[in-house]
Amino acid sequence: MILTVTLNTALDITYRVRSLRPHASHRVSEVTERPGGKGVNVARVLAALGHEVTVTGFTGGATGRVVQEKLAEVPRVADALVPVSGATRRTTAVVDERTGDTTQLNEPGPTITPAEWSAFQEAYADLLHGVSAVALCGSLPPGVPVGAYAGLVRTARAAGVPVLLDTSGEPLRRGVAARPDIIKPNADELAELTGSHEPLRATQDARRRGAGAVVASLGPEGLLAATREGRWRAVPPAPVRGNPTGAGDSAVAGLLSGLVEHLPWPDRLARATALSTATVSAPAAGEFDRGRYEELLEKVAVTAEVTAA
Repeated sequence: MILTVTLNTALDITYRVRSLRPHASHRVSEVTERPGGKGVNVARVLAALGHEVTVTGFTGGATGRVVQEKLAEVPRVADALVPVSGATRRTTAVVDERTGDTTQLNEPGPTITPAEWSAFQEAYADLLHGVSAVALCGSLPPGVPVGAYAGLVRTARAAGVPVLLDTSGEPLRRGVAARPDIIKPNADELAELTGSHEPLRATQDARRRGAGAVVASLGPEGLLAATREGRWRAVPPAPVRGNPTGAGDSAVAGLLSGLVEHLPWPDRLARATALSTATVSAPAAGEFDRGRYEELLEKVAVTAEVTAA
């Protein structure tokens, strides 16, 4: 069983329009709704890969009920969301069919009370029993302490559970100091963490700050990994246009599934890159085109940067 944590769950709404124009009315050609937030997207991809997954985080209000109803329809995903008095947020993606570009609108999420945060921490500690890995993903809703992920990393490590952290800003800086097994920042998040805009140098610096392994998302340039075993770069065969929402989450799912399956790092990175790229070409956030994924998996180029980290 793999556990994913999404403190700021969401209902992801995707609109498709012929051409997005400012100050104009638009006719929507297609609408899709999915339970979302980074860890929920990770769970959906893991389940599609055949893994049993438990999802936890916060849920509340009418939107939260919709999220849970739709989550119940996903095979191999168990709902362990913790109820709160506030309303779960919505995220809205508007896809321009002409250009393939996506405009994203994200609500802040409910304000979490100290009592609700304490209840979550107790539930989280209980859920770690029998778990093979945990992913801590996404932004913090209002009211949750900025050092929340650092505490959750330490709890997982005390339970002997490998932990992957995927967040940004101060929560990432504090979380890295708690020594997660893997972090997966994008290029901007990595630069903010380390002060370096040179990805190879920045990944090494992030490891020195406490991360066991650093896997940086470089957009169409693929993934760059610095680990105890070595450094690798994984590059997709060609750029893909589409909706990038959830692409990083699919990469996390690839890394986590490779971890629990004990795959060597090059195979984990190839899987993560293929899943991420296949997600961009999928019609809805947080899904991937399986045929495209299988095709890409054979074509992802993984090269060693050095022989040792």
